[in-house]
Amino acid sequence: MKIHEYQAKEIFSRYGIPVPQGDAAFEVDQAVDIAGRLIKETGSETVVVKAQIHAGGRGKGGGVKVVKGVAAAKEAASKILGMNLVTHQTGPKGKKVGRLLVEQGMDIARELYLGFVVDREKRRICLMASTEGGMEIEVVAAKTPEKILKTWFDPANGLLPFQARDIAFGLKLEGKQVGKAAKVMLSLAKMVTSEDASLVEINPLVVTGEGDVVALDGKVSFDDNASFRQKRHLDLRDQTEEDPIEAEAEALGFSYVGMDGDIGCCVNGAGLAMATMDIIKHEGGDPANFLDVGGGADAETVQKAFKIILSDDRVKSIFVNIFGGILRCDVLAEGVVGAAKEMGIQVPLIVRLEGTNVDIGRDILEKSGLKIHSAADMGEGARMAVELAKA
Repeated sequence: MKIHEYQAKEIFSRYGIPVPQGDAAFEVDQAVDIAGRLIKETGSETVVVKAQIHAGGRGKGGGVKVVKGVAAAKEAASKILGMNLVTHQTGPKGKKVGRLLVEQGMDIARELYLGFVVDREKRRICLMASTEGGMEIEVVAAKTPEKILKTWFDPANGLLPFQARDIAFGLKLEGKQVGKAAKVMLSLAKMVTSEDASLVEINPLVVTGEGDVVALDGKVSFDDNASFRQKRHLDLRDQTEEDPIEAEAEALGFSYVGMDGDIGCCVNGAGLAMATMDIIKHEGGDPANFLDVGGGADAETVQKAFKIILSDDRVKSIFVNIFGGILRCDVLAEGVVGAAKEMGIQVPLIVRLEGTNVDIGRDILEKSGLKIHSAADMGEGARMAVELAKA
């Protein structure tokens, strides 16, 4: 689950990480009030008005404005709030801005990058840092990978002080800046483990003219698998930023991720779903989704799954790949036939069944009178799905 920058900074503050003064605004008048208060409290006319969407590259898209004075802040807020902000991460459709962050301007001497990400291969958390703050880390990794510093730590032990200091020295920080940056890293490491974050980025982490180290930006994603013990994170959720199909699938109890292909997948079991996508790619096709309907799929479940799949207009064929262990194949076949009749499915439907009563299940599909293509195995099913989608 992703959260907005202003929400990330609220969490940073709880862990003692310095952030600029500021508040979220949902209306232009709120933004004006916040700007006036910040100017009064800081003694500086400079304020920053930032669009709040779950995407990077906001500044390049016109979603971040550094202005002077309340009048300029009002003008910037009026332009940004409600705009359709297009960045390299939103895609051409962009996202409508419904929230703003208004915060104090900072005297920036240096911009650095700092990030924490779960490294599943090493089963550790990786701390990444770079002197190239303000740039996309992917660009830095591609063009100047030697400028990315890395260290790993076990979540059970946490980041050790010497690791934080080594990174600080690697960033060419000096004097008291080393201790301040190391403190930020140690606090962030504690936050990552305590809050079950899967990703934390500060880009840029700035060194001010006075030598302070401040999180000028904040990007945080939480591990959904830990939501049962992080109930308060649910209050941070902004469903307007989420894919409506994925939100509907989650409400139905499905594990669903939309993709860019044209072959819809309906599978029971996460491992089988991954293998199904792999074999579709192997056969020259592109899956439209990852969809795990769970082990107890019945007629109603299948119908709901088909509804989710077909809500994507790009789908040109559906590959149903079910292993009948908990659920018998004949019951599943009746469910597929019933759902296909009820919904009047027009795209090619390919079904591969395996497991208990598989022969009875295939017989039900064959005698249904519908254009359901029964596959003997995964390979044949994937080939049929790809060929029929192209046709």
